[in-house]
Amino acid sequence: MPGTEFFGAEERKEVNDVLNTTALFRYNHDALRQGMWKAKELEEEVSKFTGAGYAHAVSSGSAAVACALAASGIGHGDEVIVPPFTFLATIEAVLYAGALPVFAEIDETLCLSAEGIEAAISPKTKAVLLVHMCGAAADMDSISLLCENKGIKLIEDAGQALGAFYGNKSVGLFGTAGAFSFDFFKITTAGEGGLFITNDEETYKKADTFSDHGHSHVGDNRGMEPHPYLGFNFRISELHAAVGLAQMRRIDKILGLNKKNKKYLKDRLREIDGITFRYMPDEDGDSATFLNFFLPSIELTKKAVARLAEEGVGGINYWYTNMYHFINQWDHLKNLSASAPLAIHHLGAPQDYKNLELPKSQDVVGRLISLGIRATWTAEEIEKLGDDLTRVIKEVLASHPVEK
Repeated sequence: MPGTEFFGAEERKEVNDVLNTTALFRYNHDALRQGMWKAKELEEEVSKFTGAGYAHAVSSGSAAVACALAASGIGHGDEVIVPPFTFLATIEAVLYAGALPVFAEIDETLCLSAEGIEAAISPKTKAVLLVHMCGAAADMDSISLLCENKGIKLIEDAGQALGAFYGNKSVGLFGTAGAFSFDFFKITTAGEGGLFITNDEETYKKADTFSDHGHSHVGDNRGMEPHPYLGFNFRISELHAAVGLAQMRRIDKILGLNKKNKKYLKDRLREIDGITFRYMPDEDGDSATFLNFFLPSIELTKKAVARLAEEGVGGINYWYTNMYHFINQWDHLKNLSASAPLAIHHLGAPQDYKNLELPKSQDVVGRLISLGIRATWTAEEIEKLGDDLTRVIKEVLASHPVEK
């Protein structure tokens, strides 16, 4: 969790600025602020870092995805192509927009593939909600071209991928809108928070309005602002924005350390015959928050994960059995269990979620081991981690040889 590794004087200073003014609300109250607007400053930092024409801070990454869908015109009855490997918020955002998730195959990029998307397109498809999973970009050349040729909107959930680029262009800027998360587990954190980005002014205005009960944010009298659209409350507080602001100012440092530590561990794993690595169409653009590698079979991967746990090797993620990140465990989605009826209950699901055939995704995620990268490992810690990781993987592969 790189962001949380660096909490210190900078965060305290920004938070104390807000507490000293007492202006915790992100809008208006100009007389209290002493010229301090932390949410606006955070947006400026993100725009500068990503190159986005517009950035808008909200209460969570999930809220940022909801804003991206709304501002892109996605709603009741629209089919949206989504991956089966993502944090569940991606799917929830589609459902609560009134839209219908359609699952497509991922590949060794850990993201939707153009081939998988094309196979899932129907006459009702309105958008692809692409997730840049585990900190690196999908194959944006093929996916962008496909969406353009098919006239389908591309929306990017880059919740885990702030700091990732593709061909020197930030993720989140390839489609109509993109979303980042600033929650506790991300490369930069506000505790809770998210960012919406776009290069289109009208899309930005819609998201800005949608995230604050329809307020246009024109003028200095909040109670008399125009209300061009219905919306909801997805506002970020100045306190959360203050933490995020301090974190964004050190993102280059975090990225540098992540990349250095990931390279060391990846080089260690290259020693092992039988391991392959996640395919990254632009490896230089990786945010290096995870080291992702594959073993030859699901059976061997499960055994390796169990052995690593027994040996106390930390930071290992096996998404195949994770309750929130892979479709196998989403029983509440398969049963459409919700506290109140959704559009999908009335319109019907576009797929049988209980009996989806996604063999490529099952194989990819089943053989995948993800190691979370820390920016603050000491030389001794990372060397020991490399020793333990390579030793266990070698022992598992040696004890269960795979026929070639």
